[in-house]
This record gives sequence, C-alpha cells and structure tokens, in this order.
Amino acid sequence: MFHIDRRSLRFRLLTRLGGASLAVVLIAWYLHGVFLHELAKDFLGERLKDEASHIVTLLKKDERPVAQLMVAAREESLSFHHFYVLRVGNEVSTSLPAMPTEMLPLLEGKGDALFMHQLQQQPMLAYRYGFDLRGQRVQLLIAENFSPVEKGLTRVHWWIGASALLLWGILVSLNLLAVRRGLKPLSGLRHQLSELQTGHRKRIALTVPSELDTLVSQLNKLLDEFDRRLTRSRESVANLSHALKTPLAALTQVLRGTRPINEVRRGKMLQRVETIHSQLETELRRARIAGPRAGQTTRPVEEAQRLIEMFQGLYPQRTFLLECLGVSNEHADSWVNVETQDFTEMLGILLDNAGKWSVNQVQCRVTIERDQIVLCVEDDGPGVPQAQLAHLGERGWRQDETYPGYGLGLSILSHLVKQYAGYVSYSSGAAGGLRVNVHLPTRK
Repeated sequence: MFHIDRRSLRFRLLTRLGGASLAVVLIAWYLHGVFLHELAKDFLGERLKDEASHIVTLLKKDERPVAQLMVAAREESLSFHHFYVLRVGNEVSTSLPAMPTEMLPLLEGKGDALFMHQLQQQPMLAYRYGFDLRGQRVQLLIAENFSPVEKGLTRVHWWIGASALLLWGILVSLNLLAVRRGLKPLSGLRHQLSELQTGHRKRIALTVPSELDTLVSQLNKLLDEFDRRLTRSRESVANLSHALKTPLAALTQVLRGTRPINEVRRGKMLQRVETIHSQLETELRRARIAGPRAGQTTRPVEEAQRLIEMFQGLYPQRTFLLECLGVSNEHADSWVNVETQDFTEMLGILLDNAGKWSVNQVQCRVTIERDQIVLCVEDDGPGVPQAQLAHLGERGWRQDETYPGYGLGLSILSHLVKQYAGYVSYSSGAAGGLRVNVHLPTRK
C-alpha cells in the first residue's frame, strides 16, 4: 500500500509548495475575473460616451423646436442597439415603448457617471450625461444590456480557470521533480552514512549544496576526533603496558623471593611504585582531555573565580588575586569554545604550581579577546633560572626534588594546550617568580 510519510522533508516541501502555488493560481484567477469585468465595463462605457456625444452634437446643431428634436432623437436612436432616456424640462423621450419608471430616478444624479444598474433582473451598463440646450437643462441616459457580455466573460473566465488548473498540475509535477532532484544529495549522504556504519567508508566524500557543507564538514571533523581519541586510547594503553610491565615484574619477583626486604630494597620498591603511580596519573589525566572539537564551552571568569576560592583554601598562607583584563561587562559572563574540565585542569595546574612556589602572593589574569583567551599566572617565589625555562613542560623534569610531586603538571599543561592549537610561554615575573602565559584560540 502507498505510504505517505508526513515527517519527511519531501512531503513537507511538496505540500507547502503545492499549497502556495495553488493559492497563487486561485488569487490570479480571481483577479483575472475582476480585471476582465472592469476592462469590458470600461470598453463598453467608452462606446456609450461616444454615442452620448454624438446625440448631443446632433441636438445642438438642429434648429427645430425641442418637441421635434425629441422625436428626431427617438428616431435617431433606432440606428443604435442601445436605448436612451432624454429629459428636457418635464418632457421625457425614450427609445423604449414602455420605459420602466425605475429608470427615471437615474436621471436625478449629479454629474456625469458610468454605473451598473439591475433592470428586470438583467445587468445594465448606463451612462448619464447632463448638458444645457437653449437655456434648458437636459439629462441624457444611455444604457446597454450587459448580460450577454457577462455570459461571455464568465465562459472565458472558466476556460481560464481550467487552463490555470492544468498549469497548476504541471507546476506540481515540476515541483516534484525539482524536490526529488534537490534532495538527491541527502540520499547520497544517507547511503554514505550507512557505509560508515558498516565500515566500508572512512570519511564522507560527497558534493553537496552549500547549505550542507557545514554538516558534512562537522561530521568529518567528528570522525577525525573519534580516530584521534581511539589512537590516544591505544597509545595510552601501550604506554601503560610498556611502563608498568618492568616495575611490576620487579616488584613481583621481590615479593615472591625469600630474601629479606631491607631498607635499600624497600626504597627501590617505593621508587618503582611511585613510578607506576606517576604513569597512571599521567595517562588518566590525558584520557580526560576533551579537546576543542568536543563541542563544549565554558565561562572562564566564573570558573577562574571558583578555582581562586578553592586554592585560597588549600594555601591559606598565600594570597590569590584574580584580574580580568579586556573583559567588558557584557563579556564578563560570556562563553568561550573551551571545554570546562580542560579549562579547570589547565588553570588548576598553573595555580597549584604557583601556590607551591610562591612566598606571599599569586596573581592570575584572564584576558578574553575576540579569537583567543589568555591565562597569565605569576608568583613571587624564587623563580626559574633563564637557562632552565626551556625545560619547563618536559615530562618528569623537576627543578627542585625537595618539593612533592612527579614533574607532571606542566607536562600535562603542555599536552592540553597543544590539543587546542595554543602555546605556553615561560618567563620571569615582576616579583622575581615564574610567569606562565597560556594562549588558547577560541574561534570555532
């Protein structure tokens, strides 16, 4: 059985285009009838005016008495297919043997006029003309039966309606072809999506209308992101397998052995456990990275304020200051194209590192620009020598081994910033401590 899918785009386009075209055809057909009627009325009205002018000219040229003129006018009117009513003073002359009395009031109007009048259920087109003749006021009324004209107009109008209906059917057929051809790229897209699902295709390669360019581009970007995450997941598993295999084997050998565990061996075992912990923390934190293609946004000012309050509690002996540069009131609560957890991870690493090394104060500046966000965290600690600034961000590198940690924070930061196509710069701050600037492009 033929099934109509009312939710389909094709059905919606056809019904709307068909309805709109039908409305246009009906309106055009109605206006055609109105204009055709008015055109016929104007054409016949001009003929009535010409006949009225001819009769008036004859009456003014004739020198006979008015009574004889009225008889002559009656005889003159026999050569026309119209009928007339002529009134001079109280005398009335007409071409009708028995003029209906309802015609007399039509002579009483002021000024010349062309109008329709219903006479004995027949439409009449009449023209009234007033003029002076030998000092007397004369009213002339010439009329024509409009019924034959209306019948002809009605017949033409319905023929036009039938032709318009036929044209509407042709238009609907053309709309069907146009919609089917216009939606053909969607069928191709659906086919390629099916191939993607079955694994026969890796990317969408299809020439589509410009309205679908963004959709195809976003789908391919999403597929790229899935591949990147799969690659990252496999690399993380491989890294964990490679990094944990040796220390776990060594720990297993020591625990299964019969030799006593002295302080030296205990220290080596603790070092291996810390290495395992470090590797696990690194890979788990990297696994949480969403990246700019995750389609998530954050409010940087709001998140920065929350982190400042949290680290103020963690380091009560330090003062954490937040400054928002280049952020107007209307942008103070704006969203940027950075995933919230990624943003808090990056800024949290900076604030935690600054809190560990600062003496009294940590300054945090957030700058939101049109196409990027800049994070600047500066402490008043001992700082980092110029020669060692280049090593910051290297995995496992630590400036001072006396401080707790594994040297992973700035390495994770570098990896996060790289995911957003940004960069990190290290320099000496005004108070002598370390200044870290993070630039994150936010243009979608």
